[in-house]
Amino acid sequence: MKLSKLFAPKEYTLENGTTVREPRSKAIIITILLLVAMYYAGKVTGFNFKTLMQRGGQFFVMIGRMFPPNWEYSSSIWSPLIDTIKMSLLGSLLGSILVIPFAIIASSNIVKNKFVISLSRLFLSVVRTLPTLVTALIATYIFGLGTLAGTFAIATYTFAYCGKQLYEQIETVDMGAFEAAEALGATKGKAFSSAIIPQILPGYLASSLYCFEGNVRYASILGYVGAGGIGIILNENLGWREYSNVGMILVILFLTVVIIESVSYYLRTKLA
Repeated sequence: MKLSKLFAPKEYTLENGTTVREPRSKAIIITILLLVAMYYAGKVTGFNFKTLMQRGGQFFVMIGRMFPPNWEYSSSIWSPLIDTIKMSLLGSLLGSILVIPFAIIASSNIVKNKFVISLSRLFLSVVRTLPTLVTALIATYIFGLGTLAGTFAIATYTFAYCGKQLYEQIETVDMGAFEAAEALGATKGKAFSSAIIPQILPGYLASSLYCFEGNVRYASILGYVGAGGIGIILNENLGWREYSNVGMILVILFLTVVIIESVSYYLRTKLA
């Protein structure tokens, strides 16, 4: 069978005699474009599948050196771990609260000025493009080394993430109650608090909790740029090739993340 016939648009005849032609599938074109893009991406990045096959097994060798972990080293982990959790909690809290007014003015069903909407969304997009590690590195030059820089970086990421989620949630609410409150003489702020907030509050809290549990993981690598937390001792032990200590750090970090995610999931299901 010829390819031209295989990918030719199909025709269907309806009961009333009308012939309907199905649009030509673009799957083959999209597949070809993706393969070409993957090929050139591999060229640009220097990806070598042969090297991956030859050296990929070393990853498991490194993992094997981390186990069994050094249980005696656990006493040195608790303080940096608590710093990581504090950074994540405070940064998540600050970011999710500070973004509220920006999300409101970015919502097209609340604010009618297109210039204000575009400007606020552009600001949120610019903040969202900043990688957390880059933000943390800049913060270390401003605030110095330590957890303050890490908290600032996490708050910035949370600000950008929750901002987009929140203004999209605001734009999908039922505006009937809001318009009714305004018609009865309520101010825009009063109408928003009584009609919009009850609708978006569960989703907003769920997004903030989800962001917090992710920030615990992100905060663990901020120590690589001097932003405090468990990442500092993780970087030190990797540099000194103390793999058993690294294994202990990863075990405790894994258990911490599992506990936080379990609590967060429980709270999100209650809010849903």
